[in-house]
Amino acid sequence: MPSPTDITSSTISDYPLTFKQIVAWGDMDALNHLNNVVYYRYAESARIAYLEAINLFNVDVQVVLAHSSCQYMLPVVFPDTLSIGVRCKHLGDSSMVTSYVFYSHYQQAIVATGEAVMVRLDAKTKQKVSWSEQERQQITNFEATGQAAVIEK
Repeated sequence: MPSPTDITSSTISDYPLTFKQIVAWGDMDALNHLNNVVYYRYAESARIAYLEAINLFNVDVQVVLAHSSCQYMLPVVFPDTLSIGVRCKHLGDSSMVTSYVFYSHYQQAIVATGEAVMVRLDAKTKQKVSWSEQERQQITNFEATGQAAVIEK
């Protein structure tokens, strides 16, 4: 696991989508830092924004989360804003691995990293189905554009 000094805010520019998330007071736990479960909610919001940006969050395309992980590097406290970078790390036949980097504006440091595996399903049969060539091209084009979108919540 990289330490906060191994990666900088410039790492965010390596991600084609940055999702800005304001840390809410209610997202803190009894130890006065961001609860570990909240990182998964924030990653979910960033992942949905990514799918919307590439026009793959609609009734024709169904994806489910197969795996999710998060590595915590530094505690986050209120008040803060996180920039969450999202990118496609690997595009399989019917799956996509996305990676995340959580950057704290208050700490000026990467505070967490994460990964998720999504699987594309047929909406009717609920069976795995391959990404179409058009969908692959949408993902490839979005990834190639570099810092294409900043979404603020």
